[in-house]
Amino acid sequence: MEFPMYRPRRLRANESIRSMVRETTLAPSDLIYPLFVKPGEGTRDEISSMPGVFQLSIDQLPAEVDELKSLGVPAVILFGLPSAKDAVGSEAYDPDGIVQQSIRAIKSHAPEFYVITDVCLCEYTDHGHCGVLDDSGCVINDVTLELLAQEAVTHAEAGADMVAPSDMMDGRVAAIRGALDAEGFGGVPIMSYAAKYASGYYGPFREAADSAPAFGDRRGYQMDPANADEALREVALDIAEGADIVMVKPALAYMDIIRRVKDQFGYPTAAYNVSGEYAMVKAAAQRDWIDEERVVLETLTGFKRAGADLVLTYHAKDAARWL
Repeated sequence: MEFPMYRPRRLRANESIRSMVRETTLAPSDLIYPLFVKPGEGTRDEISSMPGVFQLSIDQLPAEVDELKSLGVPAVILFGLPSAKDAVGSEAYDPDGIVQQSIRAIKSHAPEFYVITDVCLCEYTDHGHCGVLDDSGCVINDVTLELLAQEAVTHAEAGADMVAPSDMMDGRVAAIRGALDAEGFGGVPIMSYAAKYASGYYGPFREAADSAPAFGDRRGYQMDPANADEALREVALDIAEGADIVMVKPALAYMDIIRRVKDQFGYPTAAYNVSGEYAMVKAAAQRDWIDEERVVLETLTGFKRAGADLVLTYHAKDAARWL
């Protein structure tokens, strides 16, 4: 039998040669860690469906940041649980809201640490939807844009390095970009949740952020999981409106979307490794059905291989330790 001149196993013989020819690399600097912040003091409440992830009071943030810095994780994205909710999500854009206070606490402790903020209303409204509702219970797009823009400005005023609108309203990136620029925050970038699907993988997050809709669902503004071409149109709109980074959410079932977005636009692309993806791995690992370290690093590498430059993940701390 004649063997081919090229024998792939020659470059797989040991870790030294494998590392030298490795096409995709994963590092702690690729990761963004989500944090859930709530009122109170000395609070560190574990989320039952997300083992190892906590709702924290503001006084817990400095230690959290110190740990992330020691692991080489360069950034967090903040989600707030307000002290009170109402129909228009007032605390979302209150200059003294929970997220605004959290930004100031982090920046006072570690000015160089990179703080990204989620810009949405769902955690702050008493109905759990991502905007202001009309009498029929539908989100009013353009009224909501004004509030999202206010929210983004208050985050920037508090010291946020980047804002990340997750609401999926039409025109939100343009509204936020215009408001930031008008208030002198032209240097604050926008990471848009550009292709955000109406996914079943969000269940644990809704416990973590106390943001489940009181009625109905979010299919009227989040994307149909069956659609791929639509994702490219959404991304194109956000880029045209001024997005600096575009995100695909969720990540695991949408690697094809990550790849298509990266190939078509060549823009910095983020993937959100969401709560349900995290919870499934944790549940299987607790039952010794999988090797958690191997599966997590393989999955995160898969997101990078698909085209993601950044990965938002609840595995960030563990992954950074393993790396």
